[in-house]
Amino acid sequence: MSKKEKKSGPSGWLVINKSAGVSSFAATNAARRLTGAAKAGHGGTLDPFAEGVLPVALGEATKTLAVALNGDKKYRCWIRFGRETDTGDREGAVTAENDRRPDAETLAQALPHFCGKIEQVPPVYSALHIAGERAYARARRGEEVVMPARTVTIHHLELKSCTDGLAVLDVHCGKGTYMRALARDLARHVGALGHLERLLRTESLGFTMQEGVSLDQLAERVAAGHLHTLLLPVDRVLDDIPVLRLSADAWRRIQNGQAVRVAADHLPAGPVRLLTPEGTFAAIGTLDAVTADANERLCRPQRLFQTASPDSTAPKA
Repeated sequence: MSKKEKKSGPSGWLVINKSAGVSSFAATNAARRLTGAAKAGHGGTLDPFAEGVLPVALGEATKTLAVALNGDKKYRCWIRFGRETDTGDREGAVTAENDRRPDAETLAQALPHFCGKIEQVPPVYSALHIAGERAYARARRGEEVVMPARTVTIHHLELKSCTDGLAVLDVHCGKGTYMRALARDLARHVGALGHLERLLRTESLGFTMQEGVSLDQLAERVAAGHLHTLLLPVDRVLDDIPVLRLSADAWRRIQNGQAVRVAADHLPAGPVRLLTPEGTFAAIGTLDAVTADANERLCRPQRLFQTASPDSTAPKA
């Protein structure tokens, strides 16, 4: 490790399996302190009462957060029927009750109604901004909060079990989908009332629980000098962006902020991951469209990275 790397701390992605009762902010700060990273950010808030995958970007990986936050997520939800709460989960105050307990067949028939692009009203206890302030802050003061509906995408729903007023559901969804709102709306759709009893995020941005560790396990690995065994590449969340390996001259120009001409007629116009001549991810650039009268295209640098992962399989420009 270079002196510069030691000073700035590690870079890469960590997968933290967050426990219930810990906020995403607190878990991210704990990971930053334990690893000695200069900066850290998480790839999507997980409610304090919820458990599971919390991707944490360290160092240079924080530069990819704007792209990463658009990724899909997977959850296992435990929905308790019989009451609604003001927060939509077990920790909230009860706002309504009834004795309707849907069976498995009724729920299974209702699930297709919530697949695809749907309109969803987020919970009032959410981090969304209303008139420049977090919705939960207004709700905690007792103010009436009107949350506008928005379009979200649910790719797949699967009912795993339904017994004694408790349903277990697996969900694969897109950005911005609230499981608390899904529990509320599914229950209402079948004439019941419901809230989340438990929430486990099993996958986020392509990271899985199998790749994750608890904060205690992270502390043990760091103390043993094995942090490197947990760090995932900076560009792990950019897998859907094409790769282009640069020549020495092209890489030198990119480092200086200059556009370069590259032979890359096999790649689509738009974002591209740029590798050094040695095959190390080092920048994100933009490729111009292919023109009929030129064999080369212009590649413009957008963001440089100080560290990343080797990839010797990409073609060299």
